[in-house]
Amino acid sequence: MKEIKLKELNKRMLDENEDKEIVLGNGRVNSTIVLIGEAPGAKEVEAKLPFVGQAGKHLEEFLNILELDRSELYITNTVKFRPTKESPKTGGKINRPPSKKEIKDFKEYLFDEINIIKPKVIVTLGNIPLKTITGQEGSKIGDLHGKDSKVIIDGNEYCLFPLYHPAAVIYRRELKEVYYSDLEVLKKFLV
Repeated sequence: MKEIKLKELNKRMLDENEDKEIVLGNGRVNSTIVLIGEAPGAKEVEAKLPFVGQAGKHLEEFLNILELDRSELYITNTVKFRPTKESPKTGGKINRPPSKKEIKDFKEYLFDEINIIKPKVIVTLGNIPLKTITGQEGSKIGDLHGKDSKVIIDGNEYCLFPLYHPAAVIYRRELKEVYYSDLEVLKKFLV
């Protein structure tokens, strides 16, 4: 039943966004964990899968710490296409954060996706998924990371566990210890 609902939702979303290269959520529809990133990058668009390429390497490390296999999760993004801008150096396309309008355009789809999967835990990776799920623009990953709370999405209650985005550790080395500590808390929480 979940597979059929998800297939219908994916078709609707693809039909409504024919002009974009969409990367759909992927994974186990009966998963107890939904992992939500910000938006796909170039490698994700190429593979048509969330969290591959550089992001996928970080995800593998994340999953090893949690002693989970990717096949046990459902993984998706807040925005389902790659937001880009022109690189001032090369003139090519580079990633940019999604705009408020882009987030709003995909929010209903994300919420429908979550309500079909009905996970025990929603793990947001970074500020954009966190703000989207909580509906609070003031939500900050720096304040809420590594702590579980409850969130209501369309009348359904879920456990929310915000984490820094795994790639944040690359750009901010000081986060590495905090990130690993948060993963250990999540690991205990998932038992």
